[in-house]
Amino acid sequence: MQIEMNQLTIERGLRSLSIGHWTIQPQQSWGVFSSEGDIGSLLGALICGEFTLDKECFNASSTRVAQVSLLEQQRLLDEELAKEDTDFIDRIDTGTSVEQLIFRQCEDHELTQKLLGELDLEHLARSGFRVLSTGETRRVMLARALATKPEFIVLDNPFVGLDVAHRQSLAQYLQTLAQRVQMIVTLNREEDIPDWIEHIALFNHGALDSTMDRQQWDSHPVINQLKAQSQAHSEQMMDLIRSHQHNSEFQNPIFELKNGKVAYTDKTIFDELNWRIDRGEHWQIKGPNGCGKSTLLGLIFGDHPQCYSNDIHIFGNKRGSGETIWEIKQNIGMVSSALHLQYRVSCSALEVILSGFYDSIGLYQQPSKKEQLVAREWLQMLHMDGLANTSFKQLDYSQQRLLLIARALVKQPALLILDEPYQGLDYLGRRLVKNTLELIAREHLSQLLYVSHYEGDSLDSIKNALEFVFDDSAQCYKALVTTLN
Repeated sequence: MQIEMNQLTIERGLRSLSIGHWTIQPQQSWGVFSSEGDIGSLLGALICGEFTLDKECFNASSTRVAQVSLLEQQRLLDEELAKEDTDFIDRIDTGTSVEQLIFRQCEDHELTQKLLGELDLEHLARSGFRVLSTGETRRVMLARALATKPEFIVLDNPFVGLDVAHRQSLAQYLQTLAQRVQMIVTLNREEDIPDWIEHIALFNHGALDSTMDRQQWDSHPVINQLKAQSQAHSEQMMDLIRSHQHNSEFQNPIFELKNGKVAYTDKTIFDELNWRIDRGEHWQIKGPNGCGKSTLLGLIFGDHPQCYSNDIHIFGNKRGSGETIWEIKQNIGMVSSALHLQYRVSCSALEVILSGFYDSIGLYQQPSKKEQLVAREWLQMLHMDGLANTSFKQLDYSQQRLLLIARALVKQPALLILDEPYQGLDYLGRRLVKNTLELIAREHLSQLLYVSHYEGDSLDSIKNALEFVFDDSAQCYKALVTTLN
């Protein structure tokens, strides 16, 4: 498939994509790196033919194109939630099964089984979409795209949310796939660019900056420039955090779980989990996709239905002893993929940050003048002050994620829960947030509970780890406490 793009500008909502000239030759696969700005879903929409353009601006020799993106994932979840039947059946509706979701794309049983095997989804074939982990969901979205038998596929950050083993296996799978299917792979981590990608397109603020071969990319100065820029911006963000810092004094333990267990009708996720967090401790939670990391964080935050069937103490209270969920949440800030997917209400960018003071999805109270001032300071810090009244839904994914991070930080919580916080962020945003979290941990402005599958995301100030390991005899995960170097 050949694609010609010339003097092309498209817009969707507040996002824009501008390309002076770019030719993708048949059999070529490209890596797309965006230093600042989220372009993956917009580029996918362009190549999938969702815009009507003159052939002089955009000309493609085939229409058999598919895309995989966080936006497509959100659309599928919205469809699943619209069909939820929990209120009408005697069990929790977990959504359409993985096998059905893939089969509906091709109506081919043989191809469905082939994709289940190739993408390590066989053991999840009958699992409902809504109970999948982030990494599992990403693999399902790729299988659905491939089920349409595309000639060309746009993959928007395909490695996001995958553990190390699945990143490695996916990289090998894509290398084989690239021999018969052309690809554009958008990435915001330089280490994620596959070795077999020989052509790189560099975008900045939605505009094509330059195209180059792999050798030119490896010596390009953009990464060092962005590192310096993000470090300076992180110091500014920390000044804002320090200016509104207050201390929350709690007695040990901050959190304790005794013989913790989470099980569903068909399987146990983890069992016999004993874990204690004392004042001043930061923790990283490690383990493969589906081991229960996000589930454990849900027990702490109070969003998981089994949090009351476990022996949990948090901030000096035994869970279920009369405290309200809001009394617990007022001391916790939370960033997660699940929260991002749930944040579907109609509210402005300013209101998203303000909702952090009230631990709500959307804003339903009148904020004080001081709270409004602090929220506007955060918008200015994120270079989004001009978007204060813009609907959250109109913003691109990376802008949404930055707002949710600000929402978690705005009240200076005693405990800051960060479940894959960088998902969807462009390179500059990821560096900015990582640097800021390192400073928060170092100065003990909040205690961090941190999940990331990338070794390079480790924070030097986090010395404690809880790692999930599968126990063959128990057929579930068990947790080990370790010390990080």
